[in-house]
Amino acid sequence: MDHMSQSSETPEVSVVMAVHNDARYVRECIRDLLQQQGVTLEIIVIDDGSSDATPEILHAMAAEDPRLCVSTQKNLGLTRSLIRGCAMARGDFIARQDADDHSFPDRLRIQAAVLRSDPTLSFVSSWAELIGPEDEPLLLQKRPADPEAATHLLVNQRTGPPGHGSVMMRRSAFESVGGYREKFYFAQDSDLWLRLAMVGRLAYVQRVLYRYRVSADSISGRLHQQKLPYAQLIDELHAARVRGEDDRELLQQAVLPERNDSATATVSSHQTNYFIGRCLVARRDPRARTYLRLAMRGDRRNVRAWIVGTIAELLARFWPAGGRPLT
Repeated sequence: MDHMSQSSETPEVSVVMAVHNDARYVRECIRDLLQQQGVTLEIIVIDDGSSDATPEILHAMAAEDPRLCVSTQKNLGLTRSLIRGCAMARGDFIARQDADDHSFPDRLRIQAAVLRSDPTLSFVSSWAELIGPEDEPLLLQKRPADPEAATHLLVNQRTGPPGHGSVMMRRSAFESVGGYREKFYFAQDSDLWLRLAMVGRLAYVQRVLYRYRVSADSISGRLHQQKLPYAQLIDELHAARVRGEDDRELLQQAVLPERNDSATATVSSHQTNYFIGRCLVARRDPRARTYLRLAMRGDRRNVRAWIVGTIAELLARFWPAGGRPLT
């Protein structure tokens, strides 16, 4: 049963989440959001057909705080869930959040203030930390301070926000470009960012406000290869818009591969374990060995994994616990 009660106070920020079998992380994620200060907010969570303890956790938390609105549905995927959640949003700004990620305490206040201060901005992000399955720090991702440079980097080099969930959008801009588009089962964020960049600029807060997770079980980890045709289509649609054309007919005619969890999932998972291990090696973190061993076992032809894994086994005893700080 849905828990649709909402606070009577009109929120400034609507946080939209889609969750599917995220019982391990979702409680802490929502607690991060409920403790945000300096903005009135609502948290809209679409439970996308979870079969674990996620629904019970969500409804128990919603019963304790009217700012949390939970709606359940059969499993339809991230994009359709976000379309539904954003349609429910009442705030002037829509902030994204993924269930296994963390928002720093001042994130919503700071990002909302940036959007309020500059009407030429359609969306804002920040620096972000990339973490592993057990919260291992992997990378610090920075972006330029100047909105013109940030927007140019997105439009011309496809370097956009570090993590889908790190973004807050002006709701009027989001609605004016048509929001998320159902055809994009993957890369729905990249498609949206480029359209938002045509009605406003992108800005980045020059500090870490978001921490997002990568794991072999995540969509980005398991199904990376299946996302490539979507990226190509996004480029074609953007080129059409730049030429002054309506991209909707091109989108309608496009044929994209259907989701296939087993087709490339195994290979992509091994590649993700190698990526995590490589990041930890760069930080001199002995936990690199766990992921490199998984990568080597899963793909014995991955020469790089064997080389880096051997180095890690030889040197890890000399590395400090937790590795070097992110810089």
